[in-house]
Amino acid sequence: MSKTAIIGGGAAGFFLAINLKEMCPQMEVTIFERGKKVLRKVEVSGGGRCNCTNSFEAVKDLQSVYPRGHRLMKRLFKLFNHEDAFQWFEDRGVALVTQDDHCVFPRSQDSHTIINLFLNESRRLGISIKTDAGIDSLDQLSDYDYICITTGGQPREENLSWLGHPIEKPVPSLFTFNIEDPILRTLMGTVVEDATTMIPSTKLRASGPLLITHWGMSGPAILRLSSYAARLLNEHDYRMPLTVNWTSHNEADIRQELELICRQHPQKQLQTIRPFALPQRLWTYLLEKSMKGRGEAPWGSLNQKEQNRLVNVLMNDTYQISGRAAFKDEFVTCGGIALSAVNPATLESRVRSHLYFAGEILDIDGVTGGFNFQAAWTTGYTVAKAIHEDFRQNIL
Repeated sequence: MSKTAIIGGGAAGFFLAINLKEMCPQMEVTIFERGKKVLRKVEVSGGGRCNCTNSFEAVKDLQSVYPRGHRLMKRLFKLFNHEDAFQWFEDRGVALVTQDDHCVFPRSQDSHTIINLFLNESRRLGISIKTDAGIDSLDQLSDYDYICITTGGQPREENLSWLGHPIEKPVPSLFTFNIEDPILRTLMGTVVEDATTMIPSTKLRASGPLLITHWGMSGPAILRLSSYAARLLNEHDYRMPLTVNWTSHNEADIRQELELICRQHPQKQLQTIRPFALPQRLWTYLLEKSMKGRGEAPWGSLNQKEQNRLVNVLMNDTYQISGRAAFKDEFVTCGGIALSAVNPATLESRVRSHLYFAGEILDIDGVTGGFNFQAAWTTGYTVAKAIHEDFRQNIL
């Protein structure tokens, strides 16, 4: 009987194991997990709800959601994409729901629904799961015909060097920004539904909801930017300028909005009419920042210079990033096993035959929204299919 070892009991490892065993029932499949517990990241993801994929309806270009690995993901999606993943879970009794923001969750809103599915399917199929079973050398698995590495993102390069493959330096991705502005921090809890964040003097930008926190800024507009700029921010020790367009509108639209308010509400105080329905606390803060002490002035009294200052603070409000903060309990890295080191059709190593990689250990990472789990499902399925086909060819 042929044997497959899967190193890493996370999302990619379990998905690979289950699909391989379904395709190839005669294969002996064993998952080795270094820790005492499997599927830990699945448990905490999405605030304990497990954002297991995305509808991709708002995605025009995969590079916008996979800053690293988008070309490979585009190729692999022809074999197994988000629609296939949605159907895979529903076919196995896990009802899914798609939110207005295109994120997909179990209808139960509980990550244990996914965990229980994986564990129950593993038991049903006869997959062996070994915890407290760290693998530090491939020689430990010399009696296995196929080896799959699914250990997830690794924060340190030395965690990957034992595999003997080219590595893209791992650095953190998906994190929030520390901003040392005590007045801004008093707005903790304020949400702007559609802001655009940018790193000045670069083309790096991201849009979406932005949350002001007691340490700085968070929300999809920040998390996405942290992903796009992961390497650049790391190179600058997470100390760079940040520009926020609080409206996501261009200069012409912002000027038109301010001029309309001036005409329609000339006697109203600046602080009482909020352009673009900005949160009141944020608008008061921006007014004071750009026009100290003028919040009670009437809109009709604005001169051109004052309008320019308002346009600038709405469109080009600048802060200094002073560090990064973890995104809840989730940790995502960019970097890992270089994609040049694997066959793009099968994810088999170009260095060692019958050695495969799946999941975040590869230099593939996505922005927040279910894209990293989708990469786990897609790469896990790809490897399962490749091993199945290789096994079939060997027994014919």
